Amino acid sequence: MDFRLSGFGYYNTNNMAVIETHGLTRKFGNLTAVENLDLEMQKGEVLGFLGPNGAGKTTTIRMLTGIISPTLGYAIVAGCRTDTHVEQLHEKIGLLTESPGFYDRLSAMLNLKFYGGFYSNIDMPVNIEKYLKMLGLWDRRDDKVGTFSKGMKQRLALARALIHDPLVLFLDEPTAGLDPEAADTVRKFIKGFSEEGRTVFLSTHNLSEAEQLCQKIAVFHTRLLAVDTPANLRASLFRREVTVKLESIATKLLETVKILPFIKKIRVDGNTIVAELNNTEKDLPDLVQGIVQAGGRIAGVSEQQHSLEEVYLTLVREEKEK
Repeated sequence: MDFRLSGFGYYNTNNMAVIETHGLTRKFGNLTAVENLDLEMQKGEVLGFLGPNGAGKTTTIRMLTGIISPTLGYAIVAGCRTDTHVEQLHEKIGLLTESPGFYDRLSAMLNLKFYGGFYSNIDMPVNIEKYLKMLGLWDRRDDKVGTFSKGMKQRLALARALIHDPLVLFLDEPTAGLDPEAADTVRKFIKGFSEEGRTVFLSTHNLSEAEQLCQKIAVFHTRLLAVDTPANLRASLFRREVTVKLESIATKLLETVKILPFIKKIRVDGNTIVAELNNTEKDLPDLVQGIVQAGGRIAGVSEQQHSLEEVYLTLVREEKEK
């Protein structure tokens, strides 16, 4: 077994989450930026950490990466206490900040050699070539970084975060301001990184990106509002409804449909019937059959889909109302 020393003793890293926080709190004077955060991530997961500006997302990342210490509580990342074993932690994690900085007068190759020198036991030439090729920058390896576009610098920053093959990758708005091609390159890499069994903590305002990449979503506004899969979050906030579009809806047809035993709720929107059923998968064929038998001519059937944006806005709105 692999045991690692923490501030409170030894942790068996074979039987624990890759990231876990316990009452993690950070205050700046009288301002509470992060309040009592309890969160857990497993190996290979991509977690989307969503919240409005000023919600405490970057402060959370700074605590999880050992840049600042919590006021209360603690976190363990890759078997290391983030406030007491920072050097060991940094050997195991990679961090991409929203505004990465480089030495503009040095080449991409020399920048990576410099930053890679902070880590031990890495094959520098092999890793530099591996990640520059993977991120489409190998042909520009000898060019000064000051000549790079924002998208190229962002990809170089990702290579820098990966130079030591970290177990956990923290990304703060990794595709912000990138053109579609550069953003797609970054997203594909995140997906591949997860498929290798490594863990990604992704803070982003891009909700479609989060839905595409993340197995779990955490909605955060100083405190954790919800964390679950996108499907489970939808199910907890919204009723499942089906829509049946008809050529026309006669009064007699509607009365017939309303008394079907599996109908929980029903409303009409123009020539469309919107219904909540007892069991969507089981009852939908019977609903269609009932409409046809009542003389209805169906133009289309679908289930109403709620976007991740609707989930996010509902949770944040409810928190503000409280």
